[in-house]
Amino acid sequence: MMTGLVSPIIIQFVGFVIVAAVVTQVFLMVIHSVRRLEHEKARHDISLDLLRARVQTTMAQAGVEKNRSELSWNGFRKFEIQKKIPEAPGVHSFYLVPHDGRKLPPFQPGQYLTFQLRLPNEQKPIVRCYSLSDTPIDPDYYRVSIKKVPPPRDKPELAPGRSSTFFNDVLKEGDILDVKAPSGHFYMDMNKSTPVVLIGGGIGITPVMSMINSIVESGVKREVYFFLGLRNKAEHMMKEHLERLERENENIHLHICYSKPDDDDVEGTDYQHAERVSVDLFKRVLPSSNFDYYMCGPPPLMSSVTTDLKEWGVPDSSVHFEAFGPASVKPKKKAEAKPADANAPEINVEFAMSGKTLKWDGSAESILDFAEDNGINMESGCRAGNCGTCITAVKSGDVSYSIEPGSAPEEGSCLTCICVPKENLVLDA
Repeated sequence: MMTGLVSPIIIQFVGFVIVAAVVTQVFLMVIHSVRRLEHEKARHDISLDLLRARVQTTMAQAGVEKNRSELSWNGFRKFEIQKKIPEAPGVHSFYLVPHDGRKLPPFQPGQYLTFQLRLPNEQKPIVRCYSLSDTPIDPDYYRVSIKKVPPPRDKPELAPGRSSTFFNDVLKEGDILDVKAPSGHFYMDMNKSTPVVLIGGGIGITPVMSMINSIVESGVKREVYFFLGLRNKAEHMMKEHLERLERENENIHLHICYSKPDDDDVEGTDYQHAERVSVDLFKRVLPSSNFDYYMCGPPPLMSSVTTDLKEWGVPDSSVHFEAFGPASVKPKKKAEAKPADANAPEINVEFAMSGKTLKWDGSAESILDFAEDNGINMESGCRAGNCGTCITAVKSGDVSYSIEPGSAPEEGSCLTCICVPKENLVLDA
């Protein structure tokens, strides 16, 4: 009797368990499907947000390019010094506005302005280039930050830098300057969103300051590691501004290096590292080497960093630097005269105005160096193919360039500071 009664109960229990298992499985499948749909929707929304951001960036960049093209100018334009602000001992920032009151074209972060300066008691104007140090997006002014260049430490009897002294000691608010439109090939691509390492040494902070301001101003949360090398707090220009950028933007990571901190300089507050900027430091701080690197600073800094980045496996295409003047990231060595190739035609360079014809032996880095080595004085400015001061008419022959000019010279002319002769050459010099 008991066996007959228990059997239906067992059957009912087993059936209940099976139904419960099926319901649970169906419930879990529904939950899984809902979560999958939510995940796919979230991923879809993220993709749409990224697409919208790309479209907005592309449209904004198109507008920038349009304004840059329409608002730019040829030759020199009159600018007024609206403000002259001290930044550190011997350093001032100059806020420049167009004297004609017209709008300013945007520029690429990292580019420079070219100035034609008329110094007191000098008959000829001199030409100098200074990096722009603020955001290029819809500018109401252009800002350059200039350090007064002191005499060399081993030759204190020499005069300080002519143009930097003129800016810091002579020029004042309200003065008028002749300025060319922004130019230069050293700049950060604002269409990219890949992480960057910005490196400044001393007054070399200026172009990378323009870059970090541009990233923040654009609203794109591009990861930025900013390394600045200084001796101590006395040289620390724009300190409060940089600290505010890091405080207000989670994508900004500030690393200040003092090589010789003073007793009252506080590690962790004024600076983060009591050492020089180096790739060894990068290895300790950066999550990987997979960054674009932009740097500007004294030649020893750039030479060591570029060499060590290469050894770290960073491709040359990811390393970008600014160098003005005869010093560059690779110290220039005086080349020895190359033995004449019996099959190579002899090349002569004629300096028509100086009345000299010289055999080119390949020992000089450029035609400008070659001329100076042979007692021929030629005008020059940046000596890096940027400012156009050394432009010289080519009466016959052709040249080749060691680096791409900042601005291509007009047809029939050459930039003697960065070119060498390809064949017999006659210059109007």
